[in-house]
Amino acid sequence: MIKKAEKPTITEEINLKPAQKGFGRLSQTLIERGIVSDQTLQKAADIQSREPRNSKRKLIDILIEDLNINRHAIFVEMSKLYGFQIIDLEQVKEDRARIDFIKEFVFAMEDEMSSELLTNKILPFKWHDYKRDVLVLVTGDPTNQGLHTIARKLDIADFDIAYAPLDEIEKLIHEVFHSNNEFLQRIFDESEETEIFEDDAKQVDEEALDSEINKSRLVNLVEGMLVEAVRRGASDIHVIPKDSTATEIYFRIDGKLIHWYTQTEIRPEALIAVVKDRSVNIDRFDRSIAQDGFIQRKIDGFYIRYRVSVIPIVGIEFDRRFESVVIRVLDDRKVITDLNKIGLPEQALRDFNTAIAQPQGMVILTGPTGSGKSTTLVAALSHVMDTSKNVLTVEEPVEYLIHGARQIKLNPKLNFDSALRSILRHDPDIVMVGEMRDLKSAEIAISLSNTGHLTFSTLHTNDAPSAISRLYMLGVEPFLIANAIKLIMAQRLVRKLCDYCKRPLGNPDPDDLARLEFTNEEISRTSFYEAAGCDQCYEGYKGRLAISEALLFNREMRNEIIGSKDEVDEDAIRSIAEQNGMLSLRQSGKERVMTEVTTMSEIISTTIEAT
Repeated sequence: MIKKAEKPTITEEINLKPAQKGFGRLSQTLIERGIVSDQTLQKAADIQSREPRNSKRKLIDILIEDLNINRHAIFVEMSKLYGFQIIDLEQVKEDRARIDFIKEFVFAMEDEMSSELLTNKILPFKWHDYKRDVLVLVTGDPTNQGLHTIARKLDIADFDIAYAPLDEIEKLIHEVFHSNNEFLQRIFDESEETEIFEDDAKQVDEEALDSEINKSRLVNLVEGMLVEAVRRGASDIHVIPKDSTATEIYFRIDGKLIHWYTQTEIRPEALIAVVKDRSVNIDRFDRSIAQDGFIQRKIDGFYIRYRVSVIPIVGIEFDRRFESVVIRVLDDRKVITDLNKIGLPEQALRDFNTAIAQPQGMVILTGPTGSGKSTTLVAALSHVMDTSKNVLTVEEPVEYLIHGARQIKLNPKLNFDSALRSILRHDPDIVMVGEMRDLKSAEIAISLSNTGHLTFSTLHTNDAPSAISRLYMLGVEPFLIANAIKLIMAQRLVRKLCDYCKRPLGNPDPDDLARLEFTNEEISRTSFYEAAGCDQCYEGYKGRLAISEALLFNREMRNEIIGSKDEVDEDAIRSIAEQNGMLSLRQSGKERVMTEVTTMSEIISTTIEAT
């Protein structure tokens, strides 16, 4: 039972600096259990001391967010120390009576109150075993001071606190409260029939279009589409007109387009207009130009941003003004700030850490759109930055919000090149340049790295050595390339086999084995698997992981680049890199096959065969 006199004790200890009172009980326990070291606690206190007084974080948050200490391990020890009950929610999911109690309690509240509970990841769990007027609240953070404020708003005599892992609480909330898409349910509940609009002149009649747009069915479809994409983990939504009265909607999940819904008996122009109406910076009535805008929605208690791209396309009927829409889903919950969780191969991670540990120089990531470059960059920035460093980013567009970085907002009066030039006057330590798209941006980015700044950027090339050729062909001087760049890493994302349905591959295809250069010895010690497919995954795969080709610069490689005349010898550079341990993308993928997490066909389809 949490008594009022006890609450300040926990808060004071969590905010306690290690130099005070011999670390306090919780700090001392964490040290004794080997969860943190004395030095780590001191480092957390140093970070805290540099933060503004009005936004100073708790030590426990700094340990988790900045120093990557295991969250669950900390809260388990805290719960044991202060007598919080520890709940296993995986077992609770099988207890229908408990689930019904949670649902009935939450649904009986006012919408605002229930939303506040779920947004803060707090669940009414049960009445106390011995005190029937005391409600047990389960939370992933017993130190959350807002918990007490929320609990006082409930119509209860008193409350007790129990702890469960935050990811388990989020999963239970999703399964209990967010499994149904209310917008899509309204579509199926509608009784009125949708009328087909006939337009002999085949021209857009705005009044008639409005009558279609105003039908709640289309509004609910678009809103439901946005919600469903987030819940299914889609990275993009594609809205594609097929003919005069049909529009197909696809979700990109784990890199593959999957058909989700086909809207019939409605003109594509009407559905596209609803999307455009709900987007900022897009003109619904202009159907002849490409447009970019954005949408923001609060879904399941989180703010989700959507980047909207609209382009005119040709349809079967040439006089129809069709448009294609692609919506990128930007869910900041998916941002990975721990570089070790990116899943880079051992050699690539080691070389990448070597490069970003330097106080200056350039690190370049290459790969096509959707290869995880932005995710790796955010993790790298999170790894190297702290409150003592000024981190600036110039991106167009901004993908994810990065805690602790100043992300420059571009506009018609401040374009990409102008922003880059202004950065030097803004006292930076670390800079991220979204993409080097031409000679001007490449020269500015490289000059930043040559003037004492650690600089991150991206290029669109097939592999790491070809990034050097690309910069050379843009017009960047060889000596600048050689002296500025510390590492170039090419990256791809490959689909992971579903743990529930993957099955052994009886007879691996000899051609596939040859393409991945498996030796007889490697074949004998590798268990090969294939995708099967089940209700837990898509086509036998669930989730993705990175394969990487990390080219770390050394003296021999720099001499090779400086000596380039008409063109850069990519083969020579690759040879030097491989002699120093670099794995190609395909070799990196082969390692993933040998660790039984993906298939040979997935690696072969994702990588280019060496020639």
